Amino acid sequence: MPIIGFLDSSSADEYAPFAAAFRGGLNEAGFVEGRNVAIEYRWANGGYDRLPALAMELARLPVAVLVATGITAAVAAKAATSTIPIVFNTGGDPVRFGLVANLNRPGGNVTGIASLGKVLLAKRFELLRELTPKAEAIAFLVNPSNAVAELDTADALAAAAALGEKLIIAKAGSESDIEMAFATIAQQRVGGLLLQLDPFLQGRRDQLVRLAARYALPAIYERRDFVSAGGLLSYGTSLDDALRLVGNYSGRLLKGEKPGDLPVQQPVKFELVINLKTAKALALEIPATLVARADEVIE
Repeated sequence: MPIIGFLDSSSADEYAPFAAAFRGGLNEAGFVEGRNVAIEYRWANGGYDRLPALAMELARLPVAVLVATGITAAVAAKAATSTIPIVFNTGGDPVRFGLVANLNRPGGNVTGIASLGKVLLAKRFELLRELTPKAEAIAFLVNPSNAVAELDTADALAAAAALGEKLIIAKAGSESDIEMAFATIAQQRVGGLLLQLDPFLQGRRDQLVRLAARYALPAIYERRDFVSAGGLLSYGTSLDDALRLVGNYSGRLLKGEKPGDLPVQQPVKFELVINLKTAKALALEIPATLVARADEVIE
């Protein structure tokens, strides 16, 4: 029975729904866990420094396919093996980060799904400005432990500059850091908040939503579950859809296709979700045009 290695920087509990979507994609390709394929999961539980060792551990098993979710995990996977096929899911540009030679013909042993987060980040800035046109500054919360923190920060600064917005950079790599970051942001007359697409921050959903409410801070997120949990709005690709595609690619590799021949795919499903109850609590008037564009409105 072939083994798939699954490497992620968050935890099993946090990622359970998306791991299920991955298995769904595998099923579409004809593989069922426990029947004709085994899956070895490795979770870093927010410890990015653990990813290289976990990737090496999976490579030594060895696994037939190595799945890596998030840019930091994908970089660790590529460093661990140049022969085992790797399928990634990332919000960053895989060419920019040296994972593949190009999107259409990746070459080597790596392919995957990429949402090209730079474009989505700019769109989130536009949506937040639409909601808070009088904001004096916008904050960007970034995890300094993330391998691409500096690049993501540069992208955020560029997106803010394009809209003529002042950007405040806040850093947080732990729960206590997040608490302090919000306290600092609140002192700087910030009118809105965006988050880096970072697995650790994504895993702190309830804490982030709670603090945004405490400080009456309009925030936009990447995933719809933040809005379901009380966040204001989200815009991004469907992570369920992306992981389903990762599962499908993994199955095709198990059948003998070469990763270098499989083009890097971009998710085609985007979701705009708005929580009108949270908007009311923040005394925000959501433009009717924005509500009309939403894929889901929570009332």
